[in-house]
Amino acid sequence: MARLSLQKLVSDGRIHPARIEEVVSKTKKEVDQEILETGKRTVIDLGIHNMHHELIKLIGRMKYRASYGQNLLAHSIEVANLCATMASELGLDPKKAKRAGLLHDIGKIAENETELPHAILGMKLAEKFKEKPEVSNGIGAHHDEVEMESLIAPIVQVCDAISGARPGARREVVEAYIQRLKKLEELALTYPGVVKTYAIQAGRELRVIVGADKVSDAEADKISYELSRKIQEEMTYPGQIKITVIRETRAISYAK
Repeated sequence: MARLSLQKLVSDGRIHPARIEEVVSKTKKEVDQEILETGKRTVIDLGIHNMHHELIKLIGRMKYRASYGQNLLAHSIEVANLCATMASELGLDPKKAKRAGLLHDIGKIAENETELPHAILGMKLAEKFKEKPEVSNGIGAHHDEVEMESLIAPIVQVCDAISGARPGARREVVEAYIQRLKKLEELALTYPGVVKTYAIQAGRELRVIVGADKVSDAEADKISYELSRKIQEEMTYPGQIKITVIRETRAISYAK
């Protein structure tokens, strides 16, 4: 396709600027058609019916995106099949679970830029295009941004983790991965009152434990917010990172 377009531009040995827009427009239409066909083939292969045209296009666009080196469409198809299998084993609706699994990352390829987390954006898109509440909630809750309201939601979360964590799924240099986890923990330790830090879920969440006698509830909220901003400014990472600050008091006595 690209070769034919180039031939049209330089057919007589010269580039014809007047034809550039024509070729770009034609090529864009061809790409859009390929995206739509990919989306249609995907939902047909998975046995999914009555999905909105716009969601099908978003599914097709996932073919051209990657996360941690893992193709987003391949990952979503894998999550969809895992969700259906797990739901069947638990006596739940495998069709709803499969839809939620397939759509769980559509927020990553939304056309409009937004500051919303991709799970929330994906949930809003599913709601906009009339997906059932269990499906929309499964999308929005798979990174714990919203409360889980049905058993479909934890299935999507677990299957997403399985697909991402299986051997060979994601390409990342081990040394860089370890350095990122250490950097997360070190950033948190720079705040007064922080006792322990744990980077968990392959670096998707940072848990920060603060001393109850040194940090108030309001200060814990402030640490969580400021640390999230600091990570955004100083680090490069795929996806998003959840910052959880834990402040607890313990009463200890001894029976002698």
